Amino acid sequence: MATMMTDYTAERQAMVERQLRRRGITEQRILDAFLEVPREAFVSPEYAHLAYGDHPLPIEAQQTISQPYIVALMIEAAGIASGDKVLEVGSGSGYAAAVISRIAGEVVGIERQHALIEVSRERLERLGYDNVGIVEGDGTRGCPEEAPFDAILAAASGSHIPAPLVEQLSRGGSIVMPVGSPGWVQKLVKATKREDGSLQQTDLGGVRFVPLIGEEGWKDA
Repeated sequence: MATMMTDYTAERQAMVERQLRRRGITEQRILDAFLEVPREAFVSPEYAHLAYGDHPLPIEAQQTISQPYIVALMIEAAGIASGDKVLEVGSGSGYAAAVISRIAGEVVGIERQHALIEVSRERLERLGYDNVGIVEGDGTRGCPEEAPFDAILAAASGSHIPAPLVEQLSRGGSIVMPVGSPGWVQKLVKATKREDGSLQQTDLGGVRFVPLIGEEGWKDA
């Protein structure tokens, strides 16, 4: 019996229409970025047929890839512009970094799981996302050697916004990250850095993310 081939292009188009546009993500550059990046290439082959579902998926190192809508919501909230330099904390499989790279000028992803670093670097290089760099380290400390950043996105929840991330953010830039305890619904926060260095915070709603581990995060998984 012949196996049916998944039409990933059609599924990607349907995802953008149903999960993003109909939920209020209307910036064309964001929609175009999601149309361009093949999400099925950023998950294990056994989950590829589920790549465009409206849900997170497991990836290597017992981590997850966020549902497309949440990735889009965070990108939109961050206000990323062409030419911006963006830091992604907890870059995981590399999917969000790839999407951001279609909008921004340069993306730096920082990841603490060595297995994910190797896999994501290989994927990004193979797929031609040459304006993305993945570094290994404690994401709660940011990436000072690459700072400042015009926007910072964190794909894990902390008890607070880490001070190093605030320090590495440009004036007028925004940090978007979930804040709250593991195992509970957290709030997705947008924090924009004012000219005096203080933060103006906006609550974007409830989310569920894995815990942010590190010096300024939770001490264990």
